[in-house]
Amino acid sequence: MNYRFQIATKVVFGKGCITENKEELKKYGKRAVIVTGKTSAKTSGALDDVSAALNESGIEYTIYNEIENNPSLENVKEGGKVAAAFGADFIIGIGGGSPLDASKAVAVLAVNDIDPIDLYKNSFNSKPLPIIAIPTTSGTGSEVTPYSILTRNDMQTKMSFGNEDTFPRLAFMDARYTESMSYDVTVNTAIDALSHAVEGYISKRSTPMSDVFAREAIELFGKRIDNLVSNKIDYETREDLLYMSMLGGMVIAHTGTTIVHGLGYSLTYFKDIPHGRANGLLMKEYFNFNYEAAKEKIDKILKLLNMKDIEEFGALMDKLLGKAEKVNDEELYKFASLAMKQRSTSFNIRSVSEDDMIYILKKSLNHQ
Repeated sequence: MNYRFQIATKVVFGKGCITENKEELKKYGKRAVIVTGKTSAKTSGALDDVSAALNESGIEYTIYNEIENNPSLENVKEGGKVAAAFGADFIIGIGGGSPLDASKAVAVLAVNDIDPIDLYKNSFNSKPLPIIAIPTTSGTGSEVTPYSILTRNDMQTKMSFGNEDTFPRLAFMDARYTESMSYDVTVNTAIDALSHAVEGYISKRSTPMSDVFAREAIELFGKRIDNLVSNKIDYETREDLLYMSMLGGMVIAHTGTTIVHGLGYSLTYFKDIPHGRANGLLMKEYFNFNYEAAKEKIDKILKLLNMKDIEEFGALMDKLLGKAEKVNDEELYKFASLAMKQRSTSFNIRSVSEDDMIYILKKSLNHQ
């Protein structure tokens, strides 16, 4: 029972929460930079709501909408320059995991004249600007974590940084902003949120407190399986999925992730497989690999999902995701080697070798 627990983010959840709570924005200053991608913030309606709230609050702002699907160090460096030149008092991230993660890096780089590679030192002379996070997907939970996961082109993978100061100060959670997601994105992001809850629950770093949030998130996914399978995703379902995503974020804020993410990063970097889909393709074999080391917890996960065994869970992933992508021997060895370099691998409940990683990949994907 020795553990620490901290959620540094104030969450405002509900339909119309930005409009109804726009006075919150004034607490963070008079000049804001909105960090987002090309389309999602506008399409979802979040950007219009934020712009209106800022205008009504007398807050000047500019928009940096150049965030890539998998933001790189170079990408966030440019955002940091924009924020510094504008003299921003705070940062507003709008979008899925990529803009939210990028906003944390921009908040650091706006007030620290450092090379982006130095973000991974996790120690900065000046505290990052305050961050307000507004998710438009239901997957990453980045609105309640300190982590910023960025693409390292020099290492051909993704790596995260983050400390207590990179927690968003405020998160506006409105499920209306997730209604513009396609069916595939809805499924992939829901599976991403599930993987956060599952990996955190089985992690060596799990705590009694994080387990409470993990079980709640897993149960919510189980409750909405039929909606996901049948593509009958109404507003109530989207609220549950957004709530689940937030809970998953609260879990990994304390536990980190494990080998599912460690392996999944290469599938995204090299094969262009969406992050949540990559995780879902790996989860059945992740359960099989860890079963003897975490039998009680995996059985509890299956019960919360109303699944009789791991095979039934695998069948569900097949139904939601379809046929797995092809992978050859060279890719197997490369992806496994890169995953072993991820710090998250050490958090797995069962010790893992490169050969174990190769086996999991081979069983999970369409090996040629």
